[in-house]
Amino acid sequence: MPLVVTLDDQVVGQLTIGGIQYGSLRGAHIGYWVAQDFAGRGIIPTALALATDHAFRTLRLHRVEVSMRPENAPSRRVAEKLDFRFEGERRRYLHIDGEWRDHLVYVLLAEDIPEGVLERWHRAQG
Repeated sequence: MPLVVTLDDQVVGQLTIGGIQYGSLRGAHIGYWVAQDFAGRGIIPTALALATDHAFRTLRLHRVEVSMRPENAPSRRVAEKLDFRFEGERRRYLHIDGEWRDHLVYVLLAEDIPEGVLERWHRAQG
């Protein structure tokens, strides 16, 4: 489920809800990026909060994962801001730039944030 992230009618990033599975898992993973010029403005945390709420409320999923390379501190911070919990490391998980790369995995369960991720994110922003 690819989603475009915009600001003032300008495309500034993308977010994808993928690997959607129902049955006993009822989970998915979310990947995201934002253009460098727009990083640090709260755009991607807001987009991730909206997408996670959509996954829980509309798609009726139970578990959402995000993963990123260990050296990607800004992406880790996005997950942590939204209270995703660190679950572990996937060794040599994806083939990127000609090499198998490790990834860190963060997870949020529907019952972790019953009021919604966006609501909690907005409260944290004051």
